Amino acid sequence: MTNKEELVTNEDNEVYEKKVLTEEDIAKHIIDTLAVNDKEGFREEFFQNHSFDQAQIYLNLTVEQRCKVHDFLTPEELSEVYDIIDEEDEEQIFTFLFDMDDAYAANLLSYMYTDNAVDILNELSLDQVRIYMRLMSKESADDIKTLMNYADETAGAIMTTEFVSIKANQTVKSAMTLLRAKANSAETIYYLYVVDDDNRLVGVLSLRDLIISQGNEMIYDLMSDRIVFVDVKEDQNNVAKTIKDYDFLAIPVVEETGELIGIVTVDDIIDVIDDEAMQDYSGLAGVDVDNQYESPLKSAKSRLPWLITLLFLGMGTSTLISQFEGMIAQVAILSVFITLITGTAGNAGTQSLAVAVRRLANPDDEDQGFVSMVMREIVTGLLSGAITGIVIFAVIGFWQQNFALGLVIGIAMLAAITVANLAGSLIPLLMDRLGFDPAVASGPFITTLSDLTSVLIYFSIAAYFMPYLQ
Repeated sequence: MTNKEELVTNEDNEVYEKKVLTEEDIAKHIIDTLAVNDKEGFREEFFQNHSFDQAQIYLNLTVEQRCKVHDFLTPEELSEVYDIIDEEDEEQIFTFLFDMDDAYAANLLSYMYTDNAVDILNELSLDQVRIYMRLMSKESADDIKTLMNYADETAGAIMTTEFVSIKANQTVKSAMTLLRAKANSAETIYYLYVVDDDNRLVGVLSLRDLIISQGNEMIYDLMSDRIVFVDVKEDQNNVAKTIKDYDFLAIPVVEETGELIGIVTVDDIIDVIDDEAMQDYSGLAGVDVDNQYESPLKSAKSRLPWLITLLFLGMGTSTLISQFEGMIAQVAILSVFITLITGTAGNAGTQSLAVAVRRLANPDDEDQGFVSMVMREIVTGLLSGAITGIVIFAVIGFWQQNFALGLVIGIAMLAAITVANLAGSLIPLLMDRLGFDPAVASGPFITTLSDLTSVLIYFSIAAYFMPYLQ
């Protein structure tokens, strides 16, 4: 929230001081108007703020204060606040709807942009959705039903139906008249989409080109017929990539027949990118980081499956080490470097996993085939492992005055890093090829798997060099 200046006057109404209002001051002024039931004062103070700041103020109100806001603002006015509330706050606002009269909440949802209203309704119970839909106008309810029928994470699920389309055989003057009539309800007007009599997309025209053109010019003479669009069933990640590649503010969405049914705006794509980044990070961490405000009981419940699974994998590593008890008894110094080998290999595997997930998120970045990519990872692992192995060979050789031990550690480091590097890149790629979520190949899983293979490699090499270590 931006700070504002307040003019402080004396008894003669002369300004003698400019006081800078902080976020807390502004919020306090607004809350004070609620406390004294000053409707006009509240509306004046509230609407002086940016819609984002209005949303932050609203989110921090008590139930009693929010109920007063619902009395002071119309559903249409409050819908602008709900439209701008971030996705991470959506779970909180589901409960806010129940503080309202059902008719008020239904009207609020109908005034919201359709895609935003659908996001909220998708989280409510079916019975509650039916109540709201019955109380809405038929037009709003039909628009919402249409979007709710599209599969999740597709262009249809994230598009909005509030856009401006014009006809190719219109003049600029008539198009401007239409734009003025529809601009207030449209989510964006930077692009005007040109359709034929069957509502099929045939061209696109920027607002700038429309404004600078003469009133008697025809739209078909001004529009561009080289259109970039997405199918309604297109995956949202592909939509995001198209918008990023072409630097669009919005992109049209069409049915198989070419009929224009909606647009996806850049603000919706930012939400998609945030969601995908959160899913990738959750996969790397092996925990749903989006549920950061859950109760300790729920947090523990969501983390336990991974921890128990990794526990059994870790027991496999412990069991493997126990098979080499005799070797460790003969050369006890070998036990000192177990964590060094496993830790370094685990770090290498996690690095490779991060690169692989990034590559899967941007498939066009791959300029070579699957086999050549695997070979690249093997060479990367060999180079990293060789340099790390040489360094540790020298360090242990001089530190322990035992270059045979240094050689064992160095070779084990080379092999363990190479294997971990290959696993970190290959496992998520294989999962993606098999149709599974690559995020399942989480950092903890790769690390634990690297521990198992690293221990096996380490003691296998040590067994070969045992005559030189004793």
